[in-house]
Parts: sequence; structure tokens; C-alpha cells
Amino acid sequence: MNELPLWTHLTAVIVLLLLSGFFSISETSLMAINRYRIRHLAAQGKGGAKRVIALLNQTDRLLATILLGNNLVNAALTALVTAMAIQSFGNNDTVLAIATAAVAFAIIIFSEITPKIIGASNPEPIAIAASYVLTPLVRIGYPLVVIVNFFVSSLLRLLRLKKLTDNPANQAMSPQELRTAILESTRMIPAKHRSIMLNLFDIEDLSVDDIMIPRNRIEALDLDGDPQALMEQLTTCFHNKIPVYESDIHNIVGVLHVRKALSMVSRESLSRETIKEVLIEPYFVPSGTPLFTQMQYFQENKQRIGLVVDEYGEIEGLITLEDIIEELVGKFTTGAPGPQQSGLHWNADNTAVVDGTSPIREINRLLGLSLPSDGPRTLNGLLLETLEDLPDANVSVKISEVPMEILQTQGRLIRRVRLRKPSRALTDLPT
Repeated sequence: MNELPLWTHLTAVIVLLLLSGFFSISETSLMAINRYRIRHLAAQGKGGAKRVIALLNQTDRLLATILLGNNLVNAALTALVTAMAIQSFGNNDTVLAIATAAVAFAIIIFSEITPKIIGASNPEPIAIAASYVLTPLVRIGYPLVVIVNFFVSSLLRLLRLKKLTDNPANQAMSPQELRTAILESTRMIPAKHRSIMLNLFDIEDLSVDDIMIPRNRIEALDLDGDPQALMEQLTTCFHNKIPVYESDIHNIVGVLHVRKALSMVSRESLSRETIKEVLIEPYFVPSGTPLFTQMQYFQENKQRIGLVVDEYGEIEGLITLEDIIEELVGKFTTGAPGPQQSGLHWNADNTAVVDGTSPIREINRLLGLSLPSDGPRTLNGLLLETLEDLPDANVSVKISEVPMEILQTQGRLIRRVRLRKPSRALTDLPT
């Protein structure tokens, strides 16, 4: 070394620092890279992405190669700087201490912290570029890596630990993690698309009971009714199909296409018998059926409307394919008028008058509240459960910090309720 000029030594130091920095930036970028995006790029035929995936699929060999190379370079760098210091200033403890401190400072600044920050900030392009060098290095250093990994594997077995590659579930994304990723992808995914994807997760926890039209709000045709009343009901009906029953709503005899009935009206041939002739068989849905499952059943059975029944076969409500789709994409602008299409919102005085039969989930969504929805599904049911009795009008109660005043009752049903906006009402309402 005495025969080599100083500039050669300094060049060697710079080269070793760059090599150490390369191993550091490569390790950080490869570990920080978005594996789902790199798989997408590989599926598009990007060669660099394929090399990165090949390296990540052998994480133990990759990390062993990087760490071996980094430590060898750092050891060589320390030895070189120490030799240069001894040659220039002599062999004493002070010189060795200063040389050690100087090389440690240079490694930390130029070969560790700075490269790792850069690698973490731009993992994808750096990892792809580094893969061109690391791929042959992993192959060349394979014999040495095997020896090192033998000791590492033995230590892991001794500690009863598994390598990351031994458990593919560790690399999978859970539904909660995927939901968080969608929520944080504000710039990459349009708000409406993001809302639909989040609604998909919510559907997993819902059943037909959560979104069905309650029995008392089902528009149905009573065959035992007055013929003139039947005709008026058909001509003012807002639906394409309507359930038909005899005497009692629980005795559903079929579903009527309103268009067919209207053609009978125009021909003046509408009667109880002619209506029965054009009825189609009703489709019944067991109460508690998961919503996503019911959507599949609608598809398999080529149905669009189902009557929800309890364990005794009594009608609980009505659900349509449109109701399920609206849970995904939001409410449509068309449809029959009613509580769900009334544009429920807070008035200027921070109050809202709500129909007692309105679903709690709908109230929470439109008014930004957090009323409990794991029990009764309508506001009427929630109030009855809370008060444990059928109250009179002008009775007030507070549920989940929401003051409520019962304005009108009818028989066993609470018809209208005034809600007052709580001081800490939710502000971010879903679209």
C-alpha cells in the first residue's frame, strides 16, 4: 500500500462507500416496495418487475447476499481507512480512534441513512434498477449464502420461528388492511369507485333483514278487496310488480305484473279470476339470509323480487335486487316516494322529522348519526325497545346522545319522531 498514491486510496474509499450505499439502498427499496403494484407490472410483461418478484420470492437468499456484501465492503473500508491513517500519522491509539470514528461517520451518513431514505422514498424504480445487479450476485454468492442460511435456519428452528416465505398468509392482505388501503388511496381511486368498494365490505355483514321493506310498508294487492279499489290501486301503482294476497298479507298467492293488469283494465276484463290467471309464483327468502348470498340467489333463480319470511312462514318484508344494488352504488333517483326518497336532512333549527318506520341504517347514513343498529332495524323498534312500552305523543327520550321527541303514534306504531342534532354529530357523511 505504501507504493500506491494517495488519490488511489481515496478513490478506493469512495468506491467502497458507494458499494456499501448500493447494498443499503437496495435492501430498503426491495423491502419497502409495493408488492401488489410490482406484481401488476410483472403481469404486464415488465422484465425488471419480474426480476424483483424473483428476488422477493427468495427473501432469505436475497437478504443474506445483501448483508454479506454490505458487511464485507464495510470491513474492507474500515481496514483501508485504518491503514491510511497509520501510514500517514503513525500507529497509536489516538490515530486509530479518530480513523474508526471517521469511517463510522462516513458509513452512517453516506452509506446507511442517506441511501435508505432515498430507497424508502422511491422504492419501485430503485428496486427495479438494483435487480439487474443483485440477480447475478445472488447466483454467484449462492454457495456462501447456503452456509450462512444453514446457521440462520438452525437458529430460527431453535427459537421456533418461521421464515416469512414459509407462511404465505403473512404476505396476504386481510379485509381490514384492504379496506384501509382503499380509504388511503384518495388520489388514485375516484371517490365514487372508492365508496362502491367500501360498500362491498359492508355487505358482508348485512342480511336481507337490514334493507328489506317492512311488512307494513309493502304495497300489495288484496284480491278480496272492492274491484273499484283494486283498479284505482293498479292505476296509481309505482312498481312494475306487486305482491297479491287473499284476506291477509301472510297469505301471498302470487306476484302480479302491473302492465298485464293495466292491459286488462283497458279491455275492461279486470276481475279476481283474470288476475289469478296471470300471477307468477312468489319467491320467498328466509329471514337472516346474508345480503351477498341473496344477490347470488337472485342471479341463479332469475328473480328480482323476494318476500322475506320468518321461521313460521309469516311475511316479514320485501326485498328486491334493486335494493341490494343500491347498497353498493347508492340510491337511485327513480322509485316510489316514501321515507327513503324524502331527502332526509337536518333543518335550519338542527332538527329532523323522521318516519317511525325508517330503517336505522338509513337514518345514520343520511343524518350522520350513530344510533345502534345491531338490534331493532327501524326507529319505531328502537324506541319501543328503549321505552319498553308503547308511548303517547310528546314523549321525549335520548338515545346515543340524540334527543328524540315522539310526535305521532297510530295504534301500536310510532309514526313521526323529531330528532335533534347532537352537539357532536358526525360530519363526514358517505355519498
